[in-house]
Amino acid sequence: MSDTPEWERRAARGLAFLRRRITGEYEVDEFGFDEDLTHHVLLNLVRPLYERYFRVEARGLERVPAEGGALIVANHSGTLPLDALMTQVALWDHHPAGRHLRMLAADVVFTMPYVGEYARKAGHTLACNPDAQQLLAQGEVVGVWPEGFKGIGKPFAERYRLQRFGRGGFVSAALRTGTPIIPTAIVGAEEIYPKIGDLKPLARLLNLPYFPLTPTFPWFGPLGLVPLPSKWYIVFGEPIDTSGYDPAAAEDPMLVFNLTDQVRETIQDTLYRVLLQRRSVFF
Repeated sequence: MSDTPEWERRAARGLAFLRRRITGEYEVDEFGFDEDLTHHVLLNLVRPLYERYFRVEARGLERVPAEGGALIVANHSGTLPLDALMTQVALWDHHPAGRHLRMLAADVVFTMPYVGEYARKAGHTLACNPDAQQLLAQGEVVGVWPEGFKGIGKPFAERYRLQRFGRGGFVSAALRTGTPIIPTAIVGAEEIYPKIGDLKPLARLLNLPYFPLTPTFPWFGPLGLVPLPSKWYIVFGEPIDTSGYDPAAAEDPMLVFNLTDQVRETIQDTLYRVLLQRRSVFF
């Protein structure tokens, strides 16, 4: 075991990172993914939330393949999409193979100043079939939250009730590439910003899907933006194998509908099961 103090090792890693940034010795893929920046900066910013604040417990990580493409499909909630970021940390930090999660995000994410730029650098892209298929075909783990803003922006009274999944574009991408679909349930995110109202006129003025009112925001000013410290669970379910289908099956609307409904029901059932087991929202 090395006798070098931890602070010296961290300093050496930091200096090595700065040298790579200055000399340009790092790679960015065609989607804008900057793996070096993601590992050494972006994930470090959200990791304390995962480990200490939300105390996330990830289950079933072994169901995500160690190599090759896979499609993570999860429920969306929490007013702000922190659930997606926590899923990214779970797969990189705790999966045996350290898998990257390439998330599919709504257009509005990439039009927001700074947010869109860093979303690209973290490996994420538009929620569209061509990008999803290309990433899956390249062997990436792709994440999709089919409820979109309907999920994260729903009222607190509708917590843990899945919204509509749309037309099943994510199923078509999996069928065309023969990659497994992994239904994933996230419990805990619903309670971080309980949405009790929505200022629609202000949302339209700011070109936002909604402007939430919570028990703390905007009443407490900036302090109201601090999420409540709920205890989280991320449960990766049994993969749904699509390798036995011909790629042309993606054009069968009935098959796509049935698989979409199967994924949705699996996630909803898992949510109810974990909620029944949960003893406390915060502990």
